[in-house]
Amino acid sequence: MSPVCTLCQSAATEFAQDKFRRFFKCSECELIFADPSANLAKIAEKEIYDLHQNDPTDEGYRCFLSLLTEPLLKRVPLGAEGLDFGCGPGPTLHLMLEDAGIRMALYDIFYYPDKAPLEQRYDVVTCTEVVEHFNAPATSWPTLVSLLKEGAWLAIMTSLFTRETPEAFLAWQYKNDPTHVSFYTPKTMQWLSERFGLTCEIISQRVIFFQRAPVDKHTAPAIGV
Repeated sequence: MSPVCTLCQSAATEFAQDKFRRFFKCSECELIFADPSANLAKIAEKEIYDLHQNDPTDEGYRCFLSLLTEPLLKRVPLGAEGLDFGCGPGPTLHLMLEDAGIRMALYDIFYYPDKAPLEQRYDVVTCTEVVEHFNAPATSWPTLVSLLKEGAWLAIMTSLFTRETPEAFLAWQYKNDPTHVSFYTPKTMQWLSERFGLTCEIISQRVIFFQRAPVDKHTAPAIGV
């Protein structure tokens, strides 16, 4: 039996299969997801992340992250407060944003597991190369959105699947990482924006911005009314 979509719980059908995993595609939101029965245990997943060498002094890595930071800094004011969600073992993005005048907190399920930052709301939340690791996106995405103040930005970096055929998916290197289990199409991002009442800007095939609507001061009720 094919599983239901791990994001929207709609019907999904088998889309592709390689030597290691089957992949399903949702009929509603177009999320492509790996067979949940093939997902790694948390210990094995972390062992792979421990191999990542994200050095804050690596100019190549900083150049990669600038694909997100450069357009983001045109939208977020100085003095804003932000959270780097899923910052990994060698957090770097927060340093780049702090250098630009944004105060940043860190959270990562493995490396910065203190959940206190998840009790706050922020002007900007960054999530770089993380959402493809969500094995329960139906719960992870609401968590992300709950962190946003009115008018806040959610800046996502992942790799969108922009072609339609199973053959193209099987040839896509991005799906070969066993920790990558959720793959998004432009339609998936549009579905997320509609589901959570956010605006969506697809900046590039790697960068997507969402924004929670700011409070309209002309229509917001006065305190005590």
